[in-house]
Amino acid sequence: MTTARQQSREPSPVGEDSLLSHPLFGGGLPPLAEQYLAWAGDNYSSDRVAEEYLNQAQNLAPDHFAVLIGFYRYYFYKGRLQEALAISRICMAKAAREKNFATDWRAVQKEDAQFGDYDDVIARFFMFCLKGYAYLLLRLGDFVEGRAAVEKLLQLDATDKINARLLIDILERQKAEEEPADDE
Repeated sequence: MTTARQQSREPSPVGEDSLLSHPLFGGGLPPLAEQYLAWAGDNYSSDRVAEEYLNQAQNLAPDHFAVLIGFYRYYFYKGRLQEALAISRICMAKAAREKNFATDWRAVQKEDAQFGDYDDVIARFFMFCLKGYAYLLLRLGDFVEGRAAVEKLLQLDATDKINARLLIDILERQKAEEEPADDE
């Protein structure tokens, strides 16, 4: 995929080229796998065709971030939340392996990475995966683990740059609505 900057041959800001070459942004993805992902998106309305293209991309780049993200987005927007949840677990474990910290999100510690730093791309990806995981759990009715995941997000980044507190606020409102009114 050629960007407008590449087409015009303008110099890029410092670090942008290295950032864009990161696997999270498609760096290292075989061109045919990239094409399969594009075709999957183009054929989103046909489950059979879109999934075949996603599977072809996965065959070419089985552990690439872009392919995993493609599957997650496909399942999420199709409302296939259990499958999206499974992919979020895979993504968190991959990010944890890349950063060399615990693959179980519950065991991850604030000191393991710079979770609040926008420059730590893999740590930020882990945070977004954990937030997606928490959101999916809440949508699926698992409020206990969903809350625990949100609390872990806030523990890892107390500045809450990914707005995890919003999920806690939703849980609190839901709890307040479910509590019976005291008529005494």
